[in-house]
Amino acid sequence: MKDSFTLGAQSLLALGGVMLWAMLFQLFFGWRWYLYRSRYIYGSFEEVRSLAASVLCTGLIMVFSLVIVGTALGIEWGLGAIAVSIALVFMFSVRYLKRLAVELRSGPGVRSVPTIVLGTGYLGANITRQLATDPASSYWPVAVIDDDPEQCNAQVHRLRVRGRVADLPDIIAETRARALIVAVPDPAPELLSRVHDLVQDQDVQIKVLPSVNELFQGDVRKVDLRDLKIEDLLGRVPVDTEVEKIAGYLTGRRVLVTGAGGSIGSELCTQIQRFSPSELYILDRDETALQQVQLNLTGNGLLTDSNVVLADIRDADAMKRIFGELRPEVVFHAAALKHLPLLEQYPAEGWKTNVLGTFNVLEASRLADVETFINISTDKAANPTSVLGHSKRVAEKLTAWTGEQTGVRYLSVRFGNVIGSRGSMLPTFTWLIQQDKPVTVTHPDVTRYFMTIPEACQLVLQAGQIGRTGEVLILDMGEPVRILDIAQRMIDISGKDIDIVYTGLREGEKLHEELVGYDELLERPFHPRISHARVEPMPVSMLDFADWSERLKHRA
Repeated sequence: MKDSFTLGAQSLLALGGVMLWAMLFQLFFGWRWYLYRSRYIYGSFEEVRSLAASVLCTGLIMVFSLVIVGTALGIEWGLGAIAVSIALVFMFSVRYLKRLAVELRSGPGVRSVPTIVLGTGYLGANITRQLATDPASSYWPVAVIDDDPEQCNAQVHRLRVRGRVADLPDIIAETRARALIVAVPDPAPELLSRVHDLVQDQDVQIKVLPSVNELFQGDVRKVDLRDLKIEDLLGRVPVDTEVEKIAGYLTGRRVLVTGAGGSIGSELCTQIQRFSPSELYILDRDETALQQVQLNLTGNGLLTDSNVVLADIRDADAMKRIFGELRPEVVFHAAALKHLPLLEQYPAEGWKTNVLGTFNVLEASRLADVETFINISTDKAANPTSVLGHSKRVAEKLTAWTGEQTGVRYLSVRFGNVIGSRGSMLPTFTWLIQQDKPVTVTHPDVTRYFMTIPEACQLVLQAGQIGRTGEVLILDMGEPVRILDIAQRMIDISGKDIDIVYTGLREGEKLHEELVGYDELLERPFHPRISHARVEPMPVSMLDFADWSERLKHRA
């Protein structure tokens, strides 16, 4: 019986023609899928897909052709099927060898820092590969670590997993690493604190990748690394307020934000804009702050837009006129004086802004038929002991009273210290450390609650949907943080030898803040980590500065 794959001289000539025909088809399909136009990285999955598709399409055409005319040419169709497999393996091999050659030529630059990568997941594997194959990279991966037991034998780009986080001191000593990249998406503060504590006595930089929120907001490029910040170590796990599901009450509505130039107000404007209000009015008495907010929202700071409103909430007539003209449907009241020590010296200013100013905005909102009013309060309003706390407590009560009078949603939101807000503790500590000045802490045992600016604003937005008239909404803030610990960690991160000086608690300041008043009963009807409490309404007829000042003298 004649061997099906034995070829005569005529068949060999025909085979040469078939091979030329196959090459033309391969070039056509390869060009069609950018295989020969330098679109893909050598040996990448994208190139593999394109190569496989082009070879298989060419192979199918050739096999189909040989089934029809192969007998006449003396070539069995099975030869075409075998050729497809051989071509696929050969072409894969060539590209793999090319990639291997490129990677072997890649090496650390003269100034590349030996680096440990924490994380073997998709993010860790990709950043390890990118750093190892980029001669211009400032970091050269020398080890990979992961706490997942299933990854103990894993290998990432020729680097095997050297151990767990607990092994960091030994791995640093073995590899002489001078940097550590935490390649974990949105790492938990507990993990970062643990890593920091393990390497703080080593000459090792800690780098983290941008958070998912930062990437979506476009604040950073995907390949950026940043230094570890104190905000990463505060042990604060953000609460999922599910704001995307419930902030529809903003869409297509006229929204006004007072105090829009402040830290909370400006972030509120940014988040509100995502929900496409028909109009977003930004109101503040600080013209420079208004310009910055307009830059963030629109990309220009021309200050010619009628949505930019320069006014002072202390001016009752101005508030009534502005609200009457703009007719906002939703109001977020963020304007306030907030610096406790200054208000202790000038209590009348706190009264004028936080009390009378709030009433002016409330009254203007009532006359303009505002449908939803959210007053932004503070944890210092719970069992107040300071001018700030007492003035904000009265503002809560006035808000509840106005809601009672109008029958529409007027409520308050109460939270603790906001990380990184203008004039707050963290920027102050940062400045002192940069200037090599002692960090001032009032008391070694003083504690505070903390939350991020975006989280605070998400709570405020959610309050507008789930809050009821006359309520104050309180976010579960987790455990309070000792200020001394924050100061010590910030100094450790800076690498400087900075002293800590205790100044003593200031007038009206608490050792430990509270979120809930003694007489407030909490319930959580809508969200497991957002509490609702009723606020005792205070009619405007009871507003009396002399009486308020007298009560301040007898505060706890």
